[in-house]
Parts: sequence; structure tokens; C-alpha cells
Amino acid sequence: MSQLSRRLLVLTAAAACSHSQPKPEAPAAPAAPAPTEAPAPAPAPPAAPDPDAAIDAAGKVITADLLRDQITKIASDEFEGRGPTTHGDELMRAYLVEQLKGLGYEPGGGGADGWQQPFELVGTKAAMPPVWTFSRGGKSVGLKWSDQYIAGSGVQAAKGAIKNAEVVFVGYGIQAKEYDWDDFKGKDLKGKVLLMLNNDPDWDPAIFAGTTRLYYGRWSYKYESAARQGAVGAIIIHTTPSAGYPFQVVQTSWSGEKFELPAGKEPRIQVKGWATEDAAAQLVKLAGKDLPALIESARHREFTPVPLGITTSMSFTNKVSHAKTANVYGLLRGSDPALSKEVVVYSAHHDHLGIGKPDAAGDKIYNGALDNGSGCAQLLAIAKAYKALAAPPKRSVLILFVAGEEQGLLGSLYYATHPTVPIGKVAVDINYDGGNIWGKTRDVAYIGKGKTTLDPLVDQVAGRQGRKVTPDEFPDRGHFYRSDQFSFARVGVPGLYLNAGTDFVGRPANWGREQHEAYEATHYHQPSDQIQPDWNFDGMIDDAVLGFTIGVALANADQMPAWVPGDEFEAARKASQ
Repeated sequence: MSQLSRRLLVLTAAAACSHSQPKPEAPAAPAAPAPTEAPAPAPAPPAAPDPDAAIDAAGKVITADLLRDQITKIASDEFEGRGPTTHGDELMRAYLVEQLKGLGYEPGGGGADGWQQPFELVGTKAAMPPVWTFSRGGKSVGLKWSDQYIAGSGVQAAKGAIKNAEVVFVGYGIQAKEYDWDDFKGKDLKGKVLLMLNNDPDWDPAIFAGTTRLYYGRWSYKYESAARQGAVGAIIIHTTPSAGYPFQVVQTSWSGEKFELPAGKEPRIQVKGWATEDAAAQLVKLAGKDLPALIESARHREFTPVPLGITTSMSFTNKVSHAKTANVYGLLRGSDPALSKEVVVYSAHHDHLGIGKPDAAGDKIYNGALDNGSGCAQLLAIAKAYKALAAPPKRSVLILFVAGEEQGLLGSLYYATHPTVPIGKVAVDINYDGGNIWGKTRDVAYIGKGKTTLDPLVDQVAGRQGRKVTPDEFPDRGHFYRSDQFSFARVGVPGLYLNAGTDFVGRPANWGREQHEAYEATHYHQPSDQIQPDWNFDGMIDDAVLGFTIGVALANADQMPAWVPGDEFEAARKASQ
């Protein structure tokens, strides 16, 4: 009801009350002149524009044609798989700058040339031995390169080596005071090679987080943990359930040149290794032990490291390179003089695996259409939607395409530690890594649900789309710690990472989960990750519009979102503000 209508009701009620009371009779008065016609009431003021309708209208620029065209371009052979520091990488970055300029954004780094944030990468391509030999008591076991083991260099040097190092089984290789868990028990592991399980304890929610994988279960943590113990190498035992992907993903992801940020003073191991479960069973059998029994022993807090009495030596050469890549960013400056100093960030990684090992058909370009051509396309579509608004929101919006995600979230880590505004002024990172290529869903997966104060807003906006917000549909995969919003979280910035749901309209109950798993088993990090004619963009549109609408609300909100009390990243946020 309008304010004018309320006023009319009040006046009418007041008049009714005045007629309900009898009045004393008054003397007759002279006849009054005939009343003149009352002036016409003033016209009602125009209704205020509906902000939701304006946002919805802007979101309509996100179309299937726009998404399809961008993915087709980004995942084309022209960009040679977008490997870091390559010619294809340079072409990709130039294309993204061109797109942001065309949309009317300003350089994210300021100045006329501030479209890119360059940073150095150190590349290492290790020539590992065709057979990695382990010995005990005159007997030996040799693991074959690629088939049974994969390894990369842990050092940024021309040579690396392990000399007569003992292999020690260390369970999960985790130290976590908050969970009263320590797999090392103070043992001296300097100079050892640590054999460790993938994932983290997942069988009891009272121990860690149950089936929800934490950072303790990530391969990057395992190697960091081994280095802190003074070990010279680490071998992670791969299983598809514990990794969330088959061994072929390890083979393709670790076989070429590997990139890192330049080394600092942090401890490092010489060799970062993976072994198949069968290969690991052969190793412990050489030690006279049984792998299932060792795994069972590691499921208890009382576990202590188990020296296997096996020794190994390895030497390798590294082809070391120093080159630059860059993040690409464009800024939409906010409309509020004060709040425009704060930023809502949208992120998607622009890199993939480049040119690598050919598949059975001879294709050696890893185009990365879903991973992450689709994420880049959604960001460009969202950037276009912001420009379709009548006016920018109060806070500024940064469209950020980060480099080196496939190498360990390197670009987002660099931006998070070298931000364009004080990190405490970054309101949120809304991250897109992949997209829904299978159609409309009744749900949307919110990776990190329950960690921040964002949940009610996400529920509300998804509800307007007729969708239910669910936690990560695959919590055992550790998705929160595998994508770029994690780099922001580590410095305290709340993150929103939306993923395709599994409850697809017009499909059987388990159909969606089957599509996700089939993609990971067949196309993830393979040359076959290419755009296909049967891709359905309806769900991707919904997810992009969802992130756009949430971002506008956050850019106009009075306060920035926060971590829930006690969350693992709450302290970092408080320290930044």
C-alpha cells in the first residue's frame, strides 16, 4: 500500500469517528453560498523502481549463445591449452583484456596498462628414472615410471637426489592439534622418505570432519608436512576413492613441466611422489608387512611411524626455467564514495594444462572446456550483466582471471598476497571453477556452506530461482581446498564457490551424480575436455545469474560478510581488519 493510500485511510477513519458522537443542537445559521467544486487530488507519485526487477533484467544478458560462444573460443586450439608461460597463455590473456575493454571496464591494477598482474613462475621438468628401486636385505622392488609411480621435483635446482634413505610409513602424515591428532609423535624423520595415505581420517565425524575432506587431506599439505619433518621425499598412496579421481589424472597432471612461485625460506623435500595402491603394497611386502594392516593401524590416534627397513636412492636432473605469467583483471568502480574503496571479487582461472601427452586419438592439446573455459565464460557474462545495470553498485567489482590454478592455485595466491586494495577491504571472492553442462537443476551445491554469514542470502536468491541450496555433493573430494577461493580464505576473505547440483529436472534421481562422476573418470584433465554439441546451458545460466545477483546484493549491503565464529579462517579475517 502506498503512503498516500495509508493517509487516506487515516483521514477516513477520523471522519467516521467524528460522526459517531452526538452534538448539541446549534442555532440556525444563515444560508451558506453554494459550495464550489473541490480541486482534483494531486496525482500519486510514481512507484519506486523494483530493485529486484532491475537486477533480473540485467541478468537476462547471460544467455546460452553468449556462454557457448565464449567457451568455444577459450577452449579452441588457438590457445594451445593455455599452459602457464606459453604462447597460448599470452594469447589467452590478451583475449581476456580485449573482452574487458570491450565491456567498458577499467584496468584492475590502475593506469592505462594495469590490465594484467604479472608474476614470476619457476618451472621444473624433472627427468625421473624409468624405474624407482627400493631395497631390503638383498632383495629389491622396482616401480615403473607412469604405470606405478609419478614424481616431480621438490627443489628448484638443476639436480635433485635421494641417497640411501629409509622409507617410513607415517599413516596420514597429519599434525592437527585441534583434532588431537599427530601421526609423527616426535620421531626423527630427517633424511627419510615418507610413505603416506591420501585424504584425512574420514570414517568418524567425531575425529576430523567425517567424509568432508579438510586441507589436511590435500596432496599439497602432505608434501608441506613431510618437509616440516625434514624428510627428503614423500610418496602418497593413490586410490581413486581417497583422491577423488583415477590415477590417469595424476599421470597427466604431473608428467609435464611443473610450476611454482619462486622458493623462499620454507623447508622443501627433494621428491614429491605418488604410487598406485598395488605398487605401495609391493613396497610394504618387501618389508615383510601387509598394507591393509598398516592402513588399519593408521586409523587410531595412538599410531606411531613404522620404519620399513627399506632404503632407496634416486638422482634426477631438472630443466629449470624462469618465466612470467599474469592474472588479468578489470574493475567496475562503485558508486558510493566510501564503500567504493571495498571490492567484491569474482574469480575464475584462465589456465589449463597446455600441450602434453597425446591420447589414443593423437590429440595432445588439453583444451579445458569445462575446466575452466566454462568458468571464464561465466565471469565474462557476469561482467556484461553488471554493465547492464542502470548504475554501478555501491562497492567496486573486480573481475579477476587468475593464472596457474592447475599448478597449485598460484595466481590466486599471488593476488591474495599482493592485492590491489588492502585485503581487509575485499568483501568476498565469488569463484567459478567449472560449470553445469547438463541442464536445469532443482538444487545448487554451495562449496563451503556453513562457514560464513553468506548462507541466508544464498538460500534466498536460490529460492527465487525455485532451487534448494545443498552442501558439497561430493564432500570427500575436498573441493573447497582445491579451487581459488581457498587462497582468499587463507588471508581471511570469505568465499563463495557454487557448483552444479545433481537433482536435474526431468532426469532420474541418480542421473546427475552419474554425469559428474563420468566426467571425472573420462574427461577431467584429458584432451577430451572439449565443448560438445549436446551441452545444455540452462543450468549454467542459472548458476551465473545466481552469482551475479548475490554479488550485487553484497556490493550494496551495509556490512561485509564474515566467517562464522570459530571457523578456521576467522582469525585471519580479524587480523586483516
